[in-house]
Order: sequence, then structure tokens, then C-alpha cells
Amino acid sequence: MKKSLLITGANRGVGLALVEAYLAAGWQVNACCRRTDNAIELKQLQANTDSVTLHELDVTDHQAIAALSQELAEIPLDLLINNAGYYGPKSYGFGNTDADEWRKVFEINTIAPLKLAEAFYPQLIANTPGTIANMSSKVGSMTENTSGGGYIYRSSKAALNSVAKSLSNDLSPQGIISVALHPGWVQTEMGGPNALIDAKTSATGLKRVIDQLKPEDSGSFLDYQGQQLPW
Repeated sequence: MKKSLLITGANRGVGLALVEAYLAAGWQVNACCRRTDNAIELKQLQANTDSVTLHELDVTDHQAIAALSQELAEIPLDLLINNAGYYGPKSYGFGNTDADEWRKVFEINTIAPLKLAEAFYPQLIANTPGTIANMSSKVGSMTENTSGGGYIYRSSKAALNSVAKSLSNDLSPQGIISVALHPGWVQTEMGGPNALIDAKTSATGLKRVIDQLKPEDSGSFLDYQGQQLPW
């Protein structure tokens, strides 16, 4: 039987590259994005294989998350990848933080991953206990923050790290692994053209890290090369 996963933010960048990586490895992929009409590459993948299913999902709509969980109630999940993310405004500086944007970033980057974990807990526990991979960022590390600024995005990822750690404490007794992952500085719409690696390199590394996770790794903060990162 094929292993199966659900991934959010699957229509571009690292998310799309992860879909391609898992399809190549023979997984069944439930790929979620906010608007499927814009998911051209995902639709092309779906046209060429029956191993990917598209789902339109706004991760800030908790009723929609619950409805999707009901729709997939009979499908055990080996892996949930909380990949959907939003950076918010850039170059705003101290004294100019947009509180409404801050709330939006937290809804997507921090609250949604927990609501997805809660909603899909039955599927993760149904067969062999699964893994929750939360796409964080090194900028969420307190130790690594030596430059200041970035209040909105930094704080959302620091909070996500806390969510990932608490999930590990709560769900490890049931065999579920929860980790926070740093994908690297990636050449995506968010990372920009000057980033150090492309999406395929990031996805290949992330999949390798996830594949090698053991129960004792739950609660870790790891980069795409498997290196431990400081909180």
C-alpha cells in the first residue's frame, strides 16, 4: 500500500518541489492550495498520474479544514507537511509594524499548522503513527536573531517552533513525530532571486531529513541538511 501525505501550500516553490519529490518516491499526495485555478503545475501533475489529488483549502478557514478532514476520514496519513506560509510586509522597520498584517501572518504561519494537526490527528494515528513536519525558518531562532527587525515573520516562526515542540510532547506517547524544519534560503517568491539554493535542492534535503526521523527526534528544530538548529 502506498504511503500517503497531505501538504499545504503545494502550488509553488518548496511546496510544489516536495509534491514532485514524494510523487517520484511513489507516495499518494493530497496537495492543498488556496486557489486550485491558479495551480497550473499541480494540475499538470494530476493529469499525468492518479497519485496526486488537489484540494482547495484556505488554511485560515478552520471550518474548511474540518470539512477536508471529514472528506479524507478514511485515508490514513503517514505525513502532514504544514508548508503554507506568508511573509507579510517587508522593510517596514521599528515603529511601523502593521498589526492587521501581523494577525494575518500568525493565522497562516502559526495557528493554521496547529488546527491542521488537530483536524488530521485521527488520520495520523489510524495506521502506523505518522509525522507532522512544520515548515519553520531559521529566522524564528532566538539565538540566530542577531540583526533585529522582521518582527512579524520572525515572531510567527518562533511561535510555530513552540507549537511544534508542544505537539511533540503531547503526541509522542501515541507515536506521532513532530518537528520544525528550516528549508534553507530558497529561490522562491518569498526567498527572492538572490537566495542560495533552488526549491528542488531544498525539497530533496527536507524529504531525506523526514525519511530518517526517529521517535527520539520528535521536538527537534532541523535544517534541510539535518543539522540541529538552536531555538
